[in-house]
Amino acid sequence: MYSISSNVEGVDLKRAEELLRLCLSKIDIDGDFTVTFVDKDEIRLLNREYRGIDLSTDILTFAFDDGPEFPAFIKEKGDIFISLSDMKENADYFSVDLDEELLRLLVHGLLHLNGMDHETNDFKSEEMLILQENIISQILRKK
Repeated sequence: MYSISSNVEGVDLKRAEELLRLCLSKIDIDGDFTVTFVDKDEIRLLNREYRGIDLSTDILTFAFDDGPEFPAFIKEKGDIFISLSDMKENADYFSVDLDEELLRLLVHGLLHLNGMDHETNDFKSEEMLILQENIISQILRKK
């Protein structure tokens, strides 16, 4: 079970849920989780507090399995936080539409909830990122 919410204006939660369901058709998640859209300030605060990095980022995932220093606020599978501003900046930078970028972030977060991780953002060598892009390709072909 999951819940989706937004702490910022401008999020189409119905569309976000539709995209999340597409992702869940490809990725099994065993447990409850949340997806929350936040602003740059909130994600920067979370990033600083829990990762020691005083920068905004597009997505943070706190999986219950990460240990006590990374809290899963609902104490089941975990929580995904997406910065709406950073998501929009990524879409512009990579010349993709917002749906595709949101798919990318959702798949990314779900893979982290399932215990996958990556050391770099190298899409050619990181197993998680390769899988992420394969899943996105499969979803986009079906749309």
